[in-house]
Amino acid sequence: MALQLPRDWRLQAQRYRLLGAKCRGCGRVVVPIRPVCPGCGSDDVETIKLSGRGEVYSYTVMYKVPDSFERSVPYVVALVRLEEGALISAQITDVEPEEVVVGLPVEVVFRQWRQYGADGHIVYGYKFRPVMPGMAATQ
Repeated sequence: MALQLPRDWRLQAQRYRLLGAKCRGCGRVVVPIRPVCPGCGSDDVETIKLSGRGEVYSYTVMYKVPDSFERSVPYVVALVRLEEGALISAQITDVEPEEVVVGLPVEVVFRQWRQYGADGHIVYGYKFRPVMPGMAATQ
């Protein structure tokens, strides 16, 4: 794996605060942040903090994975439709793969993504977990 530390450092605000872009022209919300709206082409976009709540739109269970993810097999990667309308790709955690279904309500959590070497820099980012009935979403 090539060292991606500079990229991880640059993207930490988006990953740790779950930021997106909202077009002031058409209102479309996208993740990751883009300088131009993919919907209408306007460059009048603003950075917004996303709620971190949504539902599973689509998903797949991963069995064949890169070496650095072998200890997590099987795991679920999903497209999550956020309350704001944006689709975001993320791992679903704290649930067995067979319990994940389209429409499952989820909330963002921040967890370790990778570590550079045994004593190296640890990169954190967002994942999603099911919202348990009767529990308020946290962030």
